[in-house]
Amino acid sequence: MRPRLSTLLLLLLIALGVAVDKGVWQLPRQWNPFAPLVVTDPVTPLTQLKLTWLDDDREACLAALASAPSIAFTPLDDHTPAAGCPLENVVRVSRTQVAFNASFVASCPLALAWTLYETHGLQPLAEQTFGQRVARVRHYGSFACRNIYHRENARRSEHATAEALDIAGFTLQDGRTISVLDDWDDADARGTFLHDAQQRACDYFGTTLGPDYNAAHANHFHFGMRGYAFCR
Repeated sequence: MRPRLSTLLLLLLIALGVAVDKGVWQLPRQWNPFAPLVVTDPVTPLTQLKLTWLDDDREACLAALASAPSIAFTPLDDHTPAAGCPLENVVRVSRTQVAFNASFVASCPLALAWTLYETHGLQPLAEQTFGQRVARVRHYGSFACRNIYHRENARRSEHATAEALDIAGFTLQDGRTISVLDDWDDADARGTFLHDAQQRACDYFGTTLGPDYNAAHANHFHFGMRGYAFCR
């Protein structure tokens, strides 16, 4: 009688564990759930899980963020910039591989998710589509002490905890601009790039919203940390 698949899988896991324990084989860092997250490592199914684990681990999150290429950020003390909107585990991001129209305050996990997206999603897509990288990103901000859609009786927005960033457009190295508002419906490379850029963001952010979601997002992408792969 053939061994059951579950038995074979168990034996395989035991063999791998012994091999790792004896130093016969070393588990690659990106596949090791106990190894720190490094932004430049290849993305695996464990990457998003590791990112989630950093929500309540300030030091580990900052260490992972420091592994991002060309990043400039400043860790901030926990504080309450507006009544009812305390901020914890936040940083101010000045630049990454791109320049921004303004620095912004973000939760460390949000900043980390952006650098992962930029490294493994956005920049490879720009090179594939235009043969060059994104040089500058225009955003509408991250922190805003408000409820969703500014509704009085609604729940707090992700922006109230600096866990969301609104992206309005991109500038390529040759100076060409790509606007969510102006180019989303275009059938040319700009429109294709925007659709693909939003789709790739879904791999790194809990909530990714764009112009097809509703009129409130006609001019920007909303990249937020709440939820799991909610992509519209």
